[in-house]
Amino acid sequence: MALRNRMLLAALTLSTAAVSLPTAARTYVDIEIAPPPAQVEIVPGPRPGYVWGPGYWRWNGHKHIWVRGGWIHERHGRRWEPQHWVRTPNGRWRFVEGRWVR
Repeated sequence: MALRNRMLLAALTLSTAAVSLPTAARTYVDIEIAPPPAQVEIVPGPRPGYVWGPGYWRWNGHKHIWVRGGWIHERHGRRWEPQHWVRTPNGRWRFVEGRWVR
């Protein structure tokens, strides 16, 4: 049982470290296939203490997969910049993770 607990603790520590990587350590996905147009979503009414993060297209290594929008816990003094794709100077498409900005 003690070994199982240590393994769970190690897994939790690794998953927490992966989530809290600094911005400089983020990797980008550059692909040649443009994302499809955004899907239409019905945005629910306001929810106190949360902001709506719209849906977006995520690349799974083979094709674009739609990820539904959802509520994100509000951070006072900041606004949510949603995930999006940008065209790079070399004509490829780069996925930019969503983030909080001042």
